Amino acid sequence: MVGFGSVEYSKEELIAEMGASFLNALAGIKDANFKNSLAYLKGWFKPLEEDPKMLIYAAQKAHQAANYILGIDQEGEE
Repeated sequence: MVGFGSVEYSKEELIAEMGASFLNALAGIKDANFKNSLAYLKGWFKPLEEDPKMLIYAAQKAHQAANYILGIDQEGEE
């Protein structure tokens, strides 16, 4: 079970917030949420500090999710 504050929960929250940040930036609303988003990301990254690859993994998954939402496939075609 994935509980609040667990490593697995933190991974999912980190990916979700990074994805939201990517989409906000694309929509041009990055400045309005930047500080809040940064604080939120820092909070969820803390439980994952022992895994140096987690930031790259989360960014990759967030990018894939954002592309899915935008209707962009693996090759970058719409």
